[in-house]
Amino acid sequence: MKEFCKKLSNVLKMIFGYGIMISLFAGGLTFFGYVAALIIGGDVATAICTVIYKDIVPIIIYLSVIMVLLGLVAMYLAGEKALTPEKKQAKKHEGEV
Repeated sequence: MKEFCKKLSNVLKMIFGYGIMISLFAGGLTFFGYVAALIIGGDVATAICTVIYKDIVPIIIYLSVIMVLLGLVAMYLAGEKALTPEKKQAKKHEGEV
């Protein structure tokens, strides 16, 4: 069962990585859309901003939320504990006293 969870975790991590990369890239493209609207101006700029705000941004938000959820499930399946304080013994290097 552990092997299956580890393999599933690896697949989910890969999906998470690509999904977050796509959502960040799409967010960057919306920035350029707003810059283009600023340069164009007028009613066309209003239409561009409206399309970006009402159609594209909600999709990016949903995609990001789903990807974060997949990342959390992948961490749970792998048995990772992030943001948890752990006591580790400091190992001294050979040259240290």
